Amino acid sequence: MSLAARLSRSAPGPGPLHVSDDEATLARFSRDWGGLVHARPGAVVRPSCAADVAAVLAFASDTGTPVALRGTGHSCFGQSLTEGGVVVDLGGLARVHPGTGREVVADAGASWRRVTESALARGLTPAVLPDYLGLSVGGTLSVGGLGGASHRHGAQTDAVVELEVVTGRGEIVRCSPERDRDLFDAVRAGSGQCGVITRATVGLVTAARSARRRKLYYRDVTAFLADQRTVVEEERFDHVEGRVLREEGAWLYRLDATSYYLLPSDVDEDALLADLSFEASLTETAEYSYGDFCDRMADGERLLRDNGEWYHPHPWLTVFLPDAEVADVVGQALDTVDVGDSDTVLLYPLRADRITTPLLRLPTPATAEEPVWLFGLLTVADPHDPIDLARRLERNATLHELVTAAGGTGYPGSALPRGCVDWTRHVGDAGSAWEAARRRYDPAGVLAAAHSW
Repeated sequence: MSLAARLSRSAPGPGPLHVSDDEATLARFSRDWGGLVHARPGAVVRPSCAADVAAVLAFASDTGTPVALRGTGHSCFGQSLTEGGVVVDLGGLARVHPGTGREVVADAGASWRRVTESALARGLTPAVLPDYLGLSVGGTLSVGGLGGASHRHGAQTDAVVELEVVTGRGEIVRCSPERDRDLFDAVRAGSGQCGVITRATVGLVTAARSARRRKLYYRDVTAFLADQRTVVEEERFDHVEGRVLREEGAWLYRLDATSYYLLPSDVDEDALLADLSFEASLTETAEYSYGDFCDRMADGERLLRDNGEWYHPHPWLTVFLPDAEVADVVGQALDTVDVGDSDTVLLYPLRADRITTPLLRLPTPATAEEPVWLFGLLTVADPHDPIDLARRLERNATLHELVTAAGGTGYPGSALPRGCVDWTRHVGDAGSAWEAARRRYDPAGVLAAAHSW
């Protein structure tokens, strides 16, 4: 009997499970955004409620069947894939529920675009959003969720008020800082290894009406880093991101500094830009509605889908660096990177004291005021050149070793070959609590099989 047939017969949910094992479905769920790993599942389940997820995980726990979780499939190295196991397609859990107060309740498969639209209808917004709003709520909360507002508000996981989680044993549990805290801390940025987030309650803040985005350019990396330290420490801007660009064979650095406002008179341009060392002649300024700024990647997504690059391999690597090592490590890394027109290199500071999620590991800063740095190599590879793909993965592994030696850490979800990172070492002093939670909530280990670390 096929895995799909056994699942359909044994799952005691409120109704029949939507289980597929046709060739087209299995092929589609054999690939993720990264395009570097291919694994063919034995069946794909599209749940319509948490009870469906619980039925799948109870079956998996009893039979030792590995389970992989998929929101939008935006993982980079097969974290949403499984060979011969069950993929749980959370796209069927995509509702954003009517919110009350300064909170929003969203199912795991809902996109941050839908969450933001729902919140804005009430004059509210999540404090931190990913650059790309097509990502799922469950997906980003499983790895941490960072963005240009994280220097002020921490990670998306820090704004979570309550979670509905289906454990690896097939139990539905509501957890929060006050209830089942061990599970709450094990699933936020836990890469789905203890339980499946099926619903999240997230805190909101008052939304602005407009956003002013300045692109400030530098040719000197020292000035670029110094100005980012200044604006983050002084909280001059609401949203801060840095980028490294290639122009005529030389590196060019760009600070994207954005202010949110209700009225233009709320923004004191002279004070915000005072004492910064950017090249004024290159400055670009643009005005957006707040909602359009949040969804600023939408046009780029449509273009990449139209020209086909959206479907190319994405060997992405994101790491965190201590302030004292950032210039040296980034300099060495850039010597190994050939940045193309479709590639993005991110480099911007975070405040470690604003990020409190135990499993979202950052370098330990020397002082409370000292930042840590997010460094992201978001590159696109040639789908017809396996040597290029192998070279980029080898580069990622080498750079990760360099980062670790410098006291840095990695961000879950990066394209790093299995065995490149020791998860227990990664979580550090949170490891014993995480191990205890994993033994309690997923004793059969059915959720860990797809994890690449």
